[in-house]
Amino acid sequence: MKRLAFLALAAAGVFWGMGFPLGKLALRETDAAQVVLLRFAVAALAALPFALRDRQTRALFGSPVVLLAGALYGVAFLVQFEGLARVSVTLAALLVGVMPALIALSARFLGERVSPASWVGVAAATLGALLIAGKPGSAGTLVGVALSLAALLIFLAWLFVVRKAPIGASPMAIPAVTIVVAAATILPIAFFMHGAPRLDLSPAAWAGIVGQGVFSTLLATAAWQYGSARVGSASAGVFINIEPLMGAAIGVLLFGDHLTFALGAGGLLILVGSLVVVLGEKHTPPTELPAVPPTPA
Repeated sequence: MKRLAFLALAAAGVFWGMGFPLGKLALRETDAAQVVLLRFAVAALAALPFALRDRQTRALFGSPVVLLAGALYGVAFLVQFEGLARVSVTLAALLVGVMPALIALSARFLGERVSPASWVGVAAATLGALLIAGKPGSAGTLVGVALSLAALLIFLAWLFVVRKAPIGASPMAIPAVTIVVAAATILPIAFFMHGAPRLDLSPAAWAGIVGQGVFSTLLATAAWQYGSARVGSASAGVFINIEPLMGAAIGVLLFGDHLTFALGAGGLLILVGSLVVVLGEKHTPPTELPAVPPTPA
């Protein structure tokens, strides 16, 4: 059973890691808000059967907590992709690696126990983010870095809101409803920013959008929900680091991103620090820190 759970978590990490390069394919031809809108339109169509499958799941659309979670989810993606439009695939992916450290830090402020080893990881990941943000070089602009980091904070808020969501009738209930609500939130914002989305995109751009919607949104969330419910939080959290590693590797190998010293050293500090954080949480009671959720891309 645990082997299957670990495979699901690994799949989720891989699918999320694909989100940045797939997004870049579409960003070559349209605006960031439109990419997110089309991505979530695809994901919402795929999620709708799960969101409407029974009365208990449909009732989640009336939950203020679920509605807030969906709205935060959608806004976080809009901010993240506005950042992605201004930075390289590799830089955006590596910045995601700071998320486990942010979770540990926020958990401490909320009164949860954080181990000493985790604080070492927090310091390392923070130093890595500062190194990248201070000298992004040709990998992006300071505005792009700031937007990417701001998106992580919104995802963090989403994490603590979704923890308070009512239990759905199936493991897909909350993810499916969240995706539909997020799509409804993104729609007016994207129209206000850029008008109606372009549909005359190339096959490559559409492949990026559909791939994000199906793999990096719906399937990744479903795989994470399955795996994280069956293993401890520290074990699940380790798999988050697959996402920035995948995104960075694809950025360097397929998109020609230049791996500078600041980018490489900062990314390494983020990944190592995040790994120390999640492993350090093995020393805390399992009920004190929840399974670390995805930081979608």
